[in-house]
Amino acid sequence: MPPKPNPRTFSFEFFPPHTPEGMEKLRATRAELARLHPAFFSVTYGAGGSPRERTLATVLEIQAEGHEAAPHLSCIGADRESLQATLELYKRHAIRRIVALRGDLPSGSVDCGEFRYANELVGFIRERFGDAFHIEVAAYPEYHPEARSPEEDLLHFQRKVEAGADSAITQYFFNADAYFHFVDRCAARSITLPIIPGVMPIGRFPQLARFSDACGAEIPRWIRKKLEAYGDDEASVRAFGLDVLTEMCRRLLEGGAPGLHFYTLNQAGLSAAIWKRLGL
Repeated sequence: MPPKPNPRTFSFEFFPPHTPEGMEKLRATRAELARLHPAFFSVTYGAGGSPRERTLATVLEIQAEGHEAAPHLSCIGADRESLQATLELYKRHAIRRIVALRGDLPSGSVDCGEFRYANELVGFIRERFGDAFHIEVAAYPEYHPEARSPEEDLLHFQRKVEAGADSAITQYFFNADAYFHFVDRCAARSITLPIIPGVMPIGRFPQLARFSDACGAEIPRWIRKKLEAYGDDEASVRAFGLDVLTEMCRRLLEGGAPGLHFYTLNQAGLSAAIWKRLGL
């Protein structure tokens, strides 16, 4: 009998707000998205590296509302003792899902700490905590910007899988073929864990271009030119973005993608609109 397919996983990502006003805005965003019954919400360390306490506070508030929450955990610049303490804290608070990342060195720092790569963090979690956490890792269909070759990038991903990752969330992209090609290359190496596409709604083009240039996500020329032509007409940018992303997400799901992960930027409207257009 063939194995049962994994159930689809739909999720939304937030960053921890820096102000009381931002927290109130996020509560409203969360209330709107919670009505869609996602599998979980993930919470980053925030732009510029917010303190762990802010991430934990956001996660605990989400859990208190009855939803599963997954804090991001970065290992670069950290030591085993501090990571052990963080993971024990998460376990005490009944957090069961972790997004395990290498992360970036804090500005001005040159010491990478006791961990250099995310696979080392995944292995550390498994060694110290067994199956206490469901571990998500990152994947890069268009390759990590620091990878010297596609082969090296795939090898890094394979090491995270072999270290004990349960599933992966990709960097966002706008080319479904890049995702399918990456999944096919993984399958050729017998990498079969769920690889969930990351989706970045298009709200403001200058912001999107800045993010994409920083993380290596390619904006196809035809999309970039169209968005540039709209200038300051944000309504047209958003409408065009909804059309592009809804069609891409539909193709991904029809092609077998095991879910979608939305990078919300703490806003509900565009992610919810794509969700509803897809009939989810």
